[in-house]
Amino acid sequence: MDVSLTLWALTIAGLFALIGADFLIGRNPHDVSVREAGIWTAVWVVLAGLFGVGLLVFAGGRPAGEFFAGYITEKSLSVDNLFVFVLIMAKFAVPTRYQQRVLLIGVLIALLLRAVFIAAGATIVASFSWVFFIFGAFLIWTAWKLVKEAMAGPQQDEEFEENRVLKAVRKRVPSTRSYHGTLLFVTENGKRLMTPMLVVMLAIGTTDVLFALDSIPAIFGLTQDPYIVFTANAFALMGLRQLYFLIGGLLKRLVHLSYGLSVILGFIGVKLVLHALHEAGVHVPEISIPVSLGVIVAVLAVTTATSLAVSRGGAPADGTTPAPAGEHPAGDTAGNTAEDPSDQGEPAPESGSHRLDRQPAQRRQRS
Repeated sequence: MDVSLTLWALTIAGLFALIGADFLIGRNPHDVSVREAGIWTAVWVVLAGLFGVGLLVFAGGRPAGEFFAGYITEKSLSVDNLFVFVLIMAKFAVPTRYQQRVLLIGVLIALLLRAVFIAAGATIVASFSWVFFIFGAFLIWTAWKLVKEAMAGPQQDEEFEENRVLKAVRKRVPSTRSYHGTLLFVTENGKRLMTPMLVVMLAIGTTDVLFALDSIPAIFGLTQDPYIVFTANAFALMGLRQLYFLIGGLLKRLVHLSYGLSVILGFIGVKLVLHALHEAGVHVPEISIPVSLGVIVAVLAVTTATSLAVSRGGAPADGTTPAPAGEHPAGDTAGNTAEDPSDQGEPAPESGSHRLDRQPAQRRQRS
């Protein structure tokens, strides 16, 4: 697909306009209701659908099919990311009314970092066709690792571990122990200090770099067009904030998500290896985009249906009732109660834990 600089500029400008509108609408800190999250989730899904239809009309069926396959894949992998976001919110005890601002800025940081990954990936793919062997092998290995972790059973008392970037920032930049509304910096005793609000935004954004280690190779297995790769990632990530509030309370019910994602990653890994062999002159069949899209949708549908069937009416393995995303029961070690620590002058805890009977969060931190 031949994309001019003008189209790139218009696409990026349109994306930032949508982000700006989203920011203005939600600029006042408040607890996000399920209804509000549902409406905005639908808005971002519809926008992605309209963009795909636009590709179909102006560029043809293949680019549109690649976009939808990439978007659905990135969206399904992004659901896995939500488990880690819950851990981050718990560790830093982010007040529920500030969580939408944290996620908006954190996801924006993630999108900028992914753009760098995509640019680098596109350059490598265009120059070295053998890199598909590496991408394919990595995805197959990741799929196998995910299956092994899922079969090992639930892990209790998982806790988010800060990455090196975040540790370096916190070590070199002095910070306060209390939230000061949505302020990122404050001045105390003549010293300019970073607030926990900025720390948790950086945690969300930089942790996504780990998420990109398998999602970027996966989408390059579906399309090598940088424009489609970028837009599919952008639409998937920008709808992630609303999805966090919409299905936060249902995350524990997706008990088969790990298996579904492993099948998708393994399938795309095989597709990449076949493509690499074809590029090397070996006569092997290649998997078409319609087949890829059908497999991805079917796997997600089956995974969701079986997960809900198994967990229907059941309680989590630890016997507790799962709290919605961003909410914690009384006595939770994260200390994120209904009261706002910033209003009470209480410090934000340095660490905490949130019990999640899920494997993806642990996998993502170790990738």
